[in-house]
Amino acid sequence: MNDSVNVLTLARQVVAAEVSELEKMAERLDHHFSVATEMICAATGRVVVVGMGKSGIIGKKIAATLASTGTTAFFVHPGEAFHGDLGMIRPTDVVIMISNSGETEELLRILPFLQYQQNQIIAMTGGVNSTLAKHAHAVLDVGVESEACNNNLAPTSSTTAALVMGDALAVALSTMKRFKVEDFARFHPGGSLGRRLLTRVADVMHKTNLPICSPNTAMRDAVHTLSAGRLGMALVMDAGKLIGVITDGDVRRAFGAYPDLNALVVSQIMSKNPRVIGQNETFAFAEEYMQSKKLSTLVVMDSDEQVVGILQIYDFV
Repeated sequence: MNDSVNVLTLARQVVAAEVSELEKMAERLDHHFSVATEMICAATGRVVVVGMGKSGIIGKKIAATLASTGTTAFFVHPGEAFHGDLGMIRPTDVVIMISNSGETEELLRILPFLQYQQNQIIAMTGGVNSTLAKHAHAVLDVGVESEACNNNLAPTSSTTAALVMGDALAVALSTMKRFKVEDFARFHPGGSLGRRLLTRVADVMHKTNLPICSPNTAMRDAVHTLSAGRLGMALVMDAGKLIGVITDGDVRRAFGAYPDLNALVVSQIMSKNPRVIGQNETFAFAEEYMQSKKLSTLVVMDSDEQVVGILQIYDFV
């Protein structure tokens, strides 16, 4: 290892070189990008992404990003396509072909098939005058003046440019289709966002052995009920109806306000008109609501305004 190499300086040079190429690409964006997005929006089929080598790796990521943001897409390896996988591509599909030079043999070999099927083709290439570009309906210029590689050989700036162009395409399409946070969550049910947006309050609330007392319960007994429930709240019920709650905070405040807590009953210190939430509200809404109101617990109600559970802020961890 050459100790004279300043790796931090080198790293910053690589980042700066790639950023510079991206800025140039942004300035070159033209009507072809609009044509590409409109083409995909109007298509009745899917988006098929094709690329070879490093472009293929980028193509897989672009296809995945498109699919997760509301545009049905998948990747096809051009080598495998020529040996049978062409059957996966329907005439109604829009095909994005990625090639830095625009002369990648494996991509050019499947062009006649796509032309026969009358597929619409989007070329993502640095060779705007290449064979691929000449046969495309829209050309997205991802060319770079130089790679960030010290030998100007390894695909670095060029693959970054293609990746970012794919992101721009996906975000533009997502916006055009009015793709919402809830839609994203449906495609990512395993993530924390998906959990918060798809999970309902009823799925996580405490609904059994709820701590309950009456308005005439002695405070000594109410404190015992509150402690045993371990939810930071006890429901105050009268004839099956919720009339208030008693919380840990209510008990602490009562200690400071009354000389003899044991002489009190629940109705004297309970919180009337407690905040409630519907059992069908989303996990995300409940979390935001509780944080905005600085609440640690919420009473959960059903559509008939009957108590069905208690929700704690700790349920969001």
